[in-house]
Amino acid sequence: MPGQANTLGSYLKDRRTRLDPAAFGFTGRRRTPGLRREEVAQRAHISPTWYTWLEQGRGGAPSAAVLDRLAKGLMLTEPEREHLFMLGLGRPPEVRYKAVDGISPRLQRVLDAMELSPAIIKTATWDVVGWNVAAVALLTDYATLPREQRNILRLMFGSSRIRDKQEDWQSVARFVVGAFRADVARAGAGAREEVAGLVDELCRTSPEFAALWQDNDVVAHGEGFKRIRHPEAGLLELEFSSFAVDGRPELGMLVYNPASPADAARLRALILAKTGKDGAIDP
Repeated sequence: MPGQANTLGSYLKDRRTRLDPAAFGFTGRRRTPGLRREEVAQRAHISPTWYTWLEQGRGGAPSAAVLDRLAKGLMLTEPEREHLFMLGLGRPPEVRYKAVDGISPRLQRVLDAMELSPAIIKTATWDVVGWNVAAVALLTDYATLPREQRNILRLMFGSSRIRDKQEDWQSVARFVVGAFRADVARAGAGAREEVAGLVDELCRTSPEFAALWQDNDVVAHGEGFKRIRHPEAGLLELEFSSFAVDGRPELGMLVYNPASPADAARLRALILAKTGKDGAIDP
């Protein structure tokens, strides 16, 4: 589409002219700011002629590999790289999976601000890397678990305590496996080895997981209802919503809210009973 190509070309030119040639070892007098076209082509390992055509809107649709090389050559940030793909191909790039060991203090403060809404941050492979006090009261105290056990699949299929909390474990387990399959597909090739190891482990240790995995069901996590039978608060019906973390495609936020005023009252009482004045969970 000519309009799209011209927009791509304008963006490439704009990014090119913002770079400092000296920072890349390019010297000599220049009549215009930034890198020359042939210098960008050299950094991106593409033909100078084709790069010129791309800026002029005559180069055709570049491949994802070419856009990746251009993004590196132009030193684009992740949001800028995504914008480049949207202009060039009309879609975002494949997610770059990164192993995550924790979350930023800023993101933790977002969780902590939801005092009466249990919330967690999970990775594409469903490791829980962030949680708030309300989630500890309702779900589990992740801080007491070994790091490798802070995984929703391992807990769902390996913990009798977590299993007993589910009002309809079989339906929940089927949903979890289907949503997990969708998430790992979006995580891309970078997560393949970690996913394969986790799936192999769960298939060995849980015949129920193995059977559900073989069904190949895929569902969107999105939003819905969950019923938890808490040993102290009784049966709680909750609404859940999942959110992407902007700029962190490998992370997702899951937030639970009570489905009725009665559920809200029981959840509030549970959280207040479990927390001290400093917001810490009482032993």
